[in-house]
Amino acid sequence: MAKNWYPVINYQNCIECGACFNKCSHGVYKLDENRPVVVEPDNCVYGCRGCQKLCPANAIEYVGDTGQEGTSNCSCNCCC
Repeated sequence: MAKNWYPVINYQNCIECGACFNKCSHGVYKLDENRPVVVEPDNCVYGCRGCQKLCPANAIEYVGDTGQEGTSNCSCNCCC
């Protein structure tokens, strides 16, 4: 998993829909009330943008993102 790639939630944009929590099978998120919180950033797979692609509010960015699309090292079939 990645230590230099993980999601950051912009709570000004977040609509608390839970799409990121429901998408991520790596345990990166938990729900605190209805608000998604990144609790295990090291579990995020480098290059995975699955939760960002599903976020209807564009509230997710990544630490380590260079703006280039890359291939993910994910092998869990999460379609990231």
